Amino acid sequence: MTEPVPPSGSKHQPVINDAASCNKKSTGDAESSHGNIAQETAVVVDSAAERALCRKFDFRLLPVLALMYLFNALDKGNLGNAQTAGLSKDLNFKSGQYNLIVGIFFVPYVVFAPPLALLGKKIGPSRMLPILMFSFGSFTLLTAATHNFSGIFALRFFLGAVESAFFPLVIFYLTTFYRRSELARRLAIFYAASNIANAFSGLLAFGVFQIKSNLVDHPWRWLFIIEGTLTVLFAIFVFFYLPKSAAEARFLNEEEKALAYHRIQVDSSSIVNEAFNLKESLQIFKRPSTYGFLLIEIALGVPIQSVALFLPQIVQRIVKDTVKVNLYTVAPNITGAVTLLILAFSSDLLRIRFPFICLGFALSFTGFIIYAAIDDVQRQRQLAYYSTFMMTWGTSAPSVLLSTWYNNNVAHEGQRLTLTSVGVPLANLMGLVSSNVFREQDKPKYEPAIITTASYGGFGFIVAACLGFYMMFDNKRRNRRQGVNLSARDVPTSRLRDGPKVDDFRWFL
Repeated sequence: MTEPVPPSGSKHQPVINDAASCNKKSTGDAESSHGNIAQETAVVVDSAAERALCRKFDFRLLPVLALMYLFNALDKGNLGNAQTAGLSKDLNFKSGQYNLIVGIFFVPYVVFAPPLALLGKKIGPSRMLPILMFSFGSFTLLTAATHNFSGIFALRFFLGAVESAFFPLVIFYLTTFYRRSELARRLAIFYAASNIANAFSGLLAFGVFQIKSNLVDHPWRWLFIIEGTLTVLFAIFVFFYLPKSAAEARFLNEEEKALAYHRIQVDSSSIVNEAFNLKESLQIFKRPSTYGFLLIEIALGVPIQSVALFLPQIVQRIVKDTVKVNLYTVAPNITGAVTLLILAFSSDLLRIRFPFICLGFALSFTGFIIYAAIDDVQRQRQLAYYSTFMMTWGTSAPSVLLSTWYNNNVAHEGQRLTLTSVGVPLANLMGLVSSNVFREQDKPKYEPAIITTASYGGFGFIVAACLGFYMMFDNKRRNRRQGVNLSARDVPTSRLRDGPKVDDFRWFL
């Protein structure tokens, strides 16, 4: 397979950074067999040029992608807000039917994510993302017109289908613009939109529920009308705005395009913009590490979905006023976004992922355990409310860092997207667990659900720690065998198409 030719016409000459070779030992045998590694890694452009390029990507891409995800999170999570305003009562739901419409979302979310994500690789994420956004905005808008369980059940099914590939495609799209060590904080800024959306949805719901109008029979319908309309309109704008790739970005000159290509070639992909091959992409499931990552996704999914879907119900135990419930979800979600940014920036700075993922699991586990241990919530309201902050702190960061972690360790673009399109929906599938353990008969404490969620958090901590320590051990073993002292940053990704099968492969911890 031939490599794509980098953008032509560039006069840019990469600058050699001698500091990159400092980790290499001066042993004779290692010099002959691995002497090119440090040199290849050293062929990077000057830091000032890279910072300027990243600033362009940051200002041109991140705000738009973050807004897209904000609308995505609003359209996915507004059901909980509508429920606090009497959705089940107004549509005459029978016992358990609300849990069914929450749960049905996750079935198509898992089934349709891989094929839609792979289709997105073929036609380009810059085109597929706005198409998906237009679709889920339309289904949200239609939800305002439903009058029975069957109607809203069907719309939630289609909503799950069209939202399924959105996050995996955004992750893949960003890996074609940023180096591995730059990715976590960018994804964090993007993902923080979800926390802001959860907070904003509470404020928006509070305001919308005050609307007095004869145009609709129930105030919660306005929530779907407003959010759906804004989503559809923004999707139309995004379709014409997003660049197909760095090489085709109108806001870059030829020199910057060549620089962007070089960055991804040495520190993200083995072959930049490689044509999708299904057979090759499925080889990712022959790696044992893949199943470790997927186990962590499963463990992470339950705490994330419990907080995303049921935080208003959890807070309802602390705050009896229905109107104030949505307001009390704002602060935990805002601080969750701040925690996400702090951990993601720290992770990029230290170029390490798994300890911060473990920290997130520990925070959420502690938050749910504290909440479950409180019997008299009125006497310990502050502690109970504080525990909801720990829940959001712990569930915010691991999702971004986990996706970044396994994307950092897969240089093959097709395999990277395939793993992401299975892993992310798998975490969301755990919403089926959350939606079935938070039962009406257990309210307001929801003790079985809270304990179940905490257990998944504890399990995730153990698996993430074990996988991380294995990677550390394997890196040291490879260094001993080769007589060198290399880390992931010292090996260009252009050499890592076959992953751990390559002798020079080093895990990005």
